[in-house]
Amino acid sequence: MAKIHGKDSAFFIEDTGAVYRAIGDYCDNIEMDGSVDMADSTTIGKEAKEFLPGLDGAAITLSGKWDNVVTVGPDVVLSALKVAKLPVGFRYGPGGGVTGNVQYSGSCYVERYAVSSPLEGIVKFNATLRVTGAVARGAFA
Repeated sequence: MAKIHGKDSAFFIEDTGAVYRAIGDYCDNIEMDGSVDMADSTTIGKEAKEFLPGLDGAAITLSGKWDNVVTVGPDVVLSALKVAKLPVGFRYGPGGGVTGNVQYSGSCYVERYAVSSPLEGIVKFNATLRVTGAVARGAFA
């Protein structure tokens, strides 16, 4: 079993001009959370709950060091996507973004984008991306 260090992870998101930007370069945490809606199908007389699986869903949370570099920094890219309310492509490589590594990809909306300025700390950003449609698992080409 291969072990992968998080420092090698990569995350790319399309900007409003449909150019993929390496937002992962600014992140200190990337989390992709998948779920399946579960419909309660329990009927009277049962002693335990029963469920039926429904629709898949996913969200991605990004956090890291805030940077307002023109065209490529997380502030300009993510804030513009939140305002635009457009679905854009993403590519996530937990083991890195080089040819042959696992890639999760799909489309998402920027649901939430926040900036925090702690008195005695580094300015950081936090974003929630809501995946629309299915997440594909493949490899970077």
